[in-house]
Amino acid sequence: MNFTLHIWRQKNAAAKGKFETYKVHDISPDCSFLEMLDILNEQLIHDKIAHPVCFDNDCREGICGMCGLYINGRPHGNDDGVTTCQLHMRKFRDGDEIWIEPWRAKAFPVICDLVVDRSAFDKIIQAGGYISVTTGGVPDANCIPIPKDVADRAMDAAECIGCGACVAACKNASAMLFVGAKVAHLSLLPQGQPEARQRVKKMVMKMDELGFGSCTNILACEAECPKQIKRQNIARLNRQFIASLFDGNRRDDD
Repeated sequence: MNFTLHIWRQKNAAAKGKFETYKVHDISPDCSFLEMLDILNEQLIHDKIAHPVCFDNDCREGICGMCGLYINGRPHGNDDGVTTCQLHMRKFRDGDEIWIEPWRAKAFPVICDLVVDRSAFDKIIQAGGYISVTTGGVPDANCIPIPKDVADRAMDAAECIGCGACVAACKNASAMLFVGAKVAHLSLLPQGQPEARQRVKKMVMKMDELGFGSCTNILACEAECPKQIKRQNIARLNRQFIASLFDGNRRDDD
């Protein structure tokens, strides 16, 4: 398979970026998208055409969330429920032109080419996305009865890998789906209840401070999330945040 790649090149956050065009040939349809970029970089180095394209990745198993790229107008490309590293070239047609960009968000400044600084997510987690109370050992935790439907909702929310696709997909660069998932997977469980009120306020305030936009219910975040995190987590976040402002003792685990 042969492709024409239009890739965003930008030396650093202060530099002016632009699209550069490259061609790759004889790409296997079973090749992953990142492997295709590896092949391109080998070509650029061997032929001394340009500096290799910088892109972020680690596990290449859809776990770490580092590989996010904006491909042909969609976060993670033209497949559903996958990260960029799980996207394969068979999802494209021979001869296709592919446009590749970094996440576009004020809170995710470009470091180089396709690499963005996603430490804003880490700062939100640091603001309150943890449990500091002593919950006891594993046998003690297993003694706490948790209804299966509640446990399922908590585990579904915990699947969020913090890749930033929700932010990239949102016209307002909102992080509500990410924050909603992180708040929900802790607050739904008994171990997360003692700090639930402080947690939701701290994380929402930090989200706003870092420059993420507001949610306007377009729901592109849910549509493009590689782990298919549901919009119900945003509704739960809003309810818990309002409850934390008016009723510190209220428990909202619906």
